[in-house]
Amino acid sequence: MQNLMKIFVDADACPVKQEIIQAGTEFHVDIYFVASYAHKSESQVGNWIYVDSFKDQVDFHIYKLAEKGDIVVTQDMGFASLLVKKGVQVLSPRGIPLKDEQMDTILYNRYMSAKLRRSGTYTKGPKAFSLEDRKRFASELKKILSNHEGIT
Repeated sequence: MQNLMKIFVDADACPVKQEIIQAGTEFHVDIYFVASYAHKSESQVGNWIYVDSFKDQVDFHIYKLAEKGDIVVTQDMGFASLLVKKGVQVLSPRGIPLKDEQMDTILYNRYMSAKLRRSGTYTKGPKAFSLEDRKRFASELKKILSNHEGIT
């Protein structure tokens, strides 16, 4: 049976593109990097889909294409909450799998942080992306792909 799972990448600011290509190649999974035309480059490797640069166009396009069981790599938690409801596996670039049961808490914390920032209260941003994040991502993606390969 052919492996029909696909990986979609919210690629405009994704720091783990190379790890995705490596894992996708190893497990023979189609990968689609979706980015706005503003991020187009001639040196990009793989299947690239370009969309208008309007707000959320990359998200809308991925949402339209991703199906139950596919993997989407994104750091956009609002977008992730829509995908998990659709049965899509969501993985952050830091290697954190995002599950439906976590989304209410994640979105509430995001809302409260935004509310504090609007009121002028300083909130810390995310920690700098690290080598450990990169390793965790590669390991988690390979684990997801390996588990899927075992059931196809």
